[in-house]
Amino acid sequence: MKGLLVHWALACVQSVAVAQVVAVTPVSGVSAADSSDAVKAYLADARRVVDTAARAGAAWTGPRSGPRAQPGKRIALVNEDLRNGGILAVDEGVLEAAKVIGWSVKVFDSGGTLEGRKKMLADALASRPDGLIIFGGDAHALAPWLKPFADGGIPIVGWHVTAQAGPVPGTPVAMNVSTDPLEVARVTALAAIVQSGGHAGVVVFTDTNYELPMAKANAMAAVVRGCTGCTLLEVRDVPISRNAELMPGTTRELLARHGKRWTHALAINDIYFDYAAPVLTQAALPSNALSMLSAGDGSESAFLRIRKGTFQTGTVAEPLNLHGWQLVDEMNRLFAGEHVTGTVFPVHLVTAENIDADGGDRLVYDPANGYRDIYRRIWQRP
Repeated sequence: MKGLLVHWALACVQSVAVAQVVAVTPVSGVSAADSSDAVKAYLADARRVVDTAARAGAAWTGPRSGPRAQPGKRIALVNEDLRNGGILAVDEGVLEAAKVIGWSVKVFDSGGTLEGRKKMLADALASRPDGLIIFGGDAHALAPWLKPFADGGIPIVGWHVTAQAGPVPGTPVAMNVSTDPLEVARVTALAAIVQSGGHAGVVVFTDTNYELPMAKANAMAAVVRGCTGCTLLEVRDVPISRNAELMPGTTRELLARHGKRWTHALAINDIYFDYAAPVLTQAALPSNALSMLSAGDGSESAFLRIRKGTFQTGTVAEPLNLHGWQLVDEMNRLFAGEHVTGTVFPVHLVTAENIDADGGDRLVYDPANGYRDIYRRIWQRP
């Protein structure tokens, strides 16, 4: 990112710790010729970042050693909302890995509500698990309901439960498995800027109920604001749990308000586009009139839209099944009395050009890096 900031005609400062967007100040004393050269240099650097993220066949960067399988464990798996395709895909990865390592898993669905979270965590505790895995939600907000698990010596790991990957200070969550959300956001926004040649008109969709979506939205907004020829039209709050209800009307409203100025939609999750794309089709917009890019997950429907060229042009897909295996490995290390690995896998941008690689032919991002065999060897399982 350093090269981008050096060459760009505006300065965009972002605090990585909290993803806080701050003011952007124009650089004074820059001639028109110098400004044009700076823009060209910025776009070239941006393209390099995007092209790197879009490379297929990334090598394994995770652990190669660790404790053997701690068999016979009972795991409670508490999901924020199983209507979310990303959560469902990680669930499947956990179930696949648990079968290999020799664990039983009981699945709970909170349905995207506070009362649901409280009840499912209480039900999970009552099931007397050896370990708890939580998907989605906010680890800090859930801390009071996680405390009984910690008090009972039950280890906890999570997926997408805070704005940063790794251990979650101030909570009982030993490891938040995720790609780097700020890098995900940066690549998503830069892809829109590269596509537009530095003239994107952007609406960002987020969910202000959670720390992670807000961190990603703020990071995307910061990158767009740092582009002198781009326009951040607005950041729109649409709760993920109410997408089906709200996105069709929201999309129609934004089309009426912004018209042709709206060239790119950025969202913190592919699910927003599940309900926006039909509205765009009904409005008889050509498929290249609006480009949609998602900073997260890489759902089956997103792959289909990208493959067919139906408005969505990119998703920064996470290795969801791999993340399921990683969650099991991190939990196994805790059972064995060892530390978590803290592994964060590289960001990957799926586009029409690379969609057939790394599982794309099956409508998923499943890195061809041999992770299943590597974890089997670590656990000493056939």
